[in-house]
Amino acid sequence: MISETKIKEIFSNDTYETPIDTPNYWGDKLLFHSRWWFYILFGGIVTRSSRLSVKGLYNDFQWMRASYDILRDIEGCGGRFKIQGLNNLRKSDEPIVIVSNHISTLETVIFPCLVTTSRPATFVVKDKLVKGPIFGPIMKSRNPIVVGRQNPREDFRIVMTEGEKRLKDGKSLIIFPQSTRTPHFIPEKFNSLGIKLCQKTGAHILPVAIKTDFWGDSKIIKGFGPLSREKTIFMTFGEPFPVQGNGKEDHQRVIDFISRHLDEWSSEGCTH
Repeated sequence: MISETKIKEIFSNDTYETPIDTPNYWGDKLLFHSRWWFYILFGGIVTRSSRLSVKGLYNDFQWMRASYDILRDIEGCGGRFKIQGLNNLRKSDEPIVIVSNHISTLETVIFPCLVTTSRPATFVVKDKLVKGPIFGPIMKSRNPIVVGRQNPREDFRIVMTEGEKRLKDGKSLIIFPQSTRTPHFIPEKFNSLGIKLCQKTGAHILPVAIKTDFWGDSKIIKGFGPLSREKTIFMTFGEPFPVQGNGKEDHQRVIDFISRHLDEWSSEGCTH
């Protein structure tokens, strides 16, 4: 079993890229490079994590390790990562608010091994993610902030109240301000919840730009779509900064950061 120290060492530099000589798993080859070998492995990790959670044994390291195992399995099934800005997660010991665009399931399961190597953290999640028999126990064990996405005013109150508590307890927050996963970034649908929480608490905000359409969606089983192996997985963590004034300029700064990187990756072709 890989140690916590080893995982932290792997992500100790500012950048991480999948080694060029990373081999494909035999099971992936056996199943003709379809999606299924990856989902078999993914299902095994989630099932083990859920069992540990039910027993009260799913701690921060178990979460980090499960996330790292999923990253390795993505690489073993043809995925290639290009991650930048990891040092920005280490610029302060104070808890921060991390906001990112949201494209697929991939960032939800990979962020833990990138963020928690530097600081304890949890998510703001939809209520259905804590209700399921498999994912539910895992998410509950992380003490997330749970919103219903039905009443924006009530969700705002919950995030402001519970977010302040988590930050005071030394736990950083990961927020996806979009209402749902989408392959296209629409600035108008990227809310300023993270900015407002930083205004209230004084925490710094850290923007993240991602392109994770390697992991596709499915109309049959949401979140379990095909794997687009030709698409590189990009993640860039920006520099944390304080929110000033009414926050409008800082909100635009986050949007510009995400838009700029998505444009750059699009122009690169995003293939490997």
